[in-house]
Amino acid sequence: MKRISILAMFLGAIALFTTSCGTSDSVKTLTLGSVSTSSGGIYNLVGVDGTLQLKVTANYHSGKIVDVTNDSTFSVTPVGSIYSSADPNYNQGDPLPPYGPDTVPINKTGLMTGIVGICTWVDLVDSKGVPLDPAAWAYTGYYQVTASYKGFTSQPIGIGVGVAESNYPKGGCGPS
Repeated sequence: MKRISILAMFLGAIALFTTSCGTSDSVKTLTLGSVSTSSGGIYNLVGVDGTLQLKVTANYHSGKIVDVTNDSTFSVTPVGSIYSSADPNYNQGDPLPPYGPDTVPINKTGLMTGIVGICTWVDLVDSKGVPLDPAAWAYTGYYQVTASYKGFTSQPIGIGVGVAESNYPKGGCGPS
């Protein structure tokens, strides 16, 4: 009887060790995206007080995917220039304003809001200078955003800003 209980304890201990050893479920990568559609990692913040909901997911070695948006921090770098502006502080061709609470803030839940009236898209035109119909745009600038969580940094995404009107006759600035 004593031999069976020792054997049972031994097998139980082995079972405990083998189920937890070598199966660390740690973060493998971090992915940054948005709940709205994208064109190859490029997003557009549309309209005055427009919002873009960012989403950060931790991808674990086990294959598990966890939304960690509320626990992430964001880094934002302005790239390029303004195409048009409804804000008297900025002119066409000016560098994008720096990231901050008065430009394109990102709150704790990953919600980015367009406060400054700028457009970072240029309307593409045909050989006669007429805007294409249907409309097509190209970036003149964007905000490059990355997210960080537990020592991991996501891939960068580009966010254009379409908060000012464009010269396209049907209105708007960039894709919506």
